[in-house]
Amino acid sequence: MDYKEAHGARIPVLGFGTFMLKPADARRMVESAIDIGYRHIDTAQLYRNEMDTGAAIAASGVDRADIFLTTKVWIDRFHAGDLEASADESLERLGTGYVDLLLLHWPNADVPLEETLEALMRVKQAGKAKHIGVSNFSTALVQQAVEIIGAEQLVTNQVEYHVFLSQQKILAQARQFGMLATAYCPLAQGKVMGNETLRGIGDKHGKSEVQVALRWLLQQDSVIAIPRTRNEAHARANFAVFDFMLDDAEMRRIDRLLGDDRQIDPGIAPVWDRP
Repeated sequence: MDYKEAHGARIPVLGFGTFMLKPADARRMVESAIDIGYRHIDTAQLYRNEMDTGAAIAASGVDRADIFLTTKVWIDRFHAGDLEASADESLERLGTGYVDLLLLHWPNADVPLEETLEALMRVKQAGKAKHIGVSNFSTALVQQAVEIIGAEQLVTNQVEYHVFLSQQKILAQARQFGMLATAYCPLAQGKVMGNETLRGIGDKHGKSEVQVALRWLLQQDSVIAIPRTRNEAHARANFAVFDFMLDDAEMRRIDRLLGDDRQIDPGIAPVWDRP
């Protein structure tokens, strides 16, 4: 496993996501992922699988300190007091005294960002979250957050990012502020499979389109990725990306696939940064 660092956080570059995994699937897959070698697990209040995610970590036999655990506060708990209470509830469900990273899951224009960030900071100061960050924030919103609490407090902006969605503005800002960009939906919900460019590059390395798409992300400065799957064989294949490298020409060929093909765009989304 490789690691990348931001503001004191040392994070495994490849994590296992639990989005849309039912509780039983989350427990089964997190246990499997840890057995495979994943040491970065991502969940959220919204996913309703924190309890089973935590149980899987506890049952793994791996020291809690060796697992980088992320969860996220849902937007209906962003008011001061309520956010802190929601963090306590998450810790109870997870069965741990702290998370390594606590994120704001989406922006919420109905609650002042200053109020929410100050509450998030209180959770960190209490030792219940070692690090904090944001998710699905535009560059404008990250700029506001930095002005409120300082760039050194923010470890990551977790956003959709894959070979079909350019996030160059998000990446440039993350690097400017010393943050990481965490790529969710890194396989474009399976759309990478069958892509001729990825397949051709993969054939040279004895790898699949999926593995090439993940390798492309991990070779970029300040980028980490959290693929999700219900299939143990796929989880194992996703992990097999540390034994090859893409050369500069291959990276550029993949760069040419970038566009504005967003997979996740709910009504609560901010005004996105466009390519």
